[in-house]
Amino acid sequence: MRAAALTLCLSVLAGSVCAETAPKPLYRDPVHDGAADASIMYDKANKTWRMFYTNRRADLKLPDPKDVAWVHGTAIGVATSKDGQSWTYSGTAKIPTECTGETLWAPELQKFGDTYHMWLTVVPGVFSNWNGSRTIVHLTSKDLDSWTCGDTLDLGSDRVIDASVVKLKSGYRLWFKDERKGSRLFAADSPDLVHWTRQTTPVVDIAAEGPKVFKFKGKYWMIADAWKGLIVLSSKDTQTWALQDERLLETPGVAPTDDAKGQHPDVVVNNGRAFIYYFVHQSEAPEAKTDPYYHQRTVLQVAELKYVNGKLTVDRNAKVDARLIAP
Repeated sequence: MRAAALTLCLSVLAGSVCAETAPKPLYRDPVHDGAADASIMYDKANKTWRMFYTNRRADLKLPDPKDVAWVHGTAIGVATSKDGQSWTYSGTAKIPTECTGETLWAPELQKFGDTYHMWLTVVPGVFSNWNGSRTIVHLTSKDLDSWTCGDTLDLGSDRVIDASVVKLKSGYRLWFKDERKGSRLFAADSPDLVHWTRQTTPVVDIAAEGPKVFKFKGKYWMIADAWKGLIVLSSKDTQTWALQDERLLETPGVAPTDDAKGQHPDVVVNNGRAFIYYFVHQSEAPEAKTDPYYHQRTVLQVAELKYVNGKLTVDRNAKVDARLIAP
């Protein structure tokens, strides 16, 4: 029935976007035009989907083009959706300042029991370079609106970013990037989400950031941003990982706004399907030809992950019905 409806929609509307096809871009921040690093969570009480994201100040034009203050001073943006496919800007998250700072990056949302959890990368200030310290802070909420400070995680480094967390039988495991260790990805374990023990060996000997770990088709998967496409690793136990030969989203797409490499993923496994959300720099946009700062702008896109012959693949050029079903 759904396939028939899509065919009818496309034939009747003669090429216009059908309600069952995700738009490109999926989402564009209306304030700063710098949406990145999305994390999506279902709000059960309000029966909506919520997207938390790094709200880069991409519209900021600084005198020195090498000044990266526009990537600092960032709040966490929030968008909402009834179906996971049509998103509306809903302001910024109410993050308490007493345990965070001026610069907030890369929210990671999980729900365990009746509590929502957020792990947030915090930079204490606004910097013109990439040399500021970074920590990961844990926050909790009952409603995704009001957040309570938890702990700043002790992960053995003053430059850690980009948390990804899963619950295991033995407790919880968190992955992160350590910029003091060649930007390798490491894991840490906790029995209670408070006390963490860092593992000494990186997951893979590749520099990367933005890891996302999830379970799909009977395996655990990690997808991370290697700045030349997304690396993919698989595991049966989240301890030993096998690197997939092919990277994802390395080749630019053909559609406007999706014509550069995909970066910093989130993945939602929903009703047996897996959707990957990624951001794309707008350096190939027509406006970039006359505006040297336009490459700072980023948008969020969605595509469907497919499991083929033991590997994950994605066709970013394919039309996709990315509507999500309430869990």
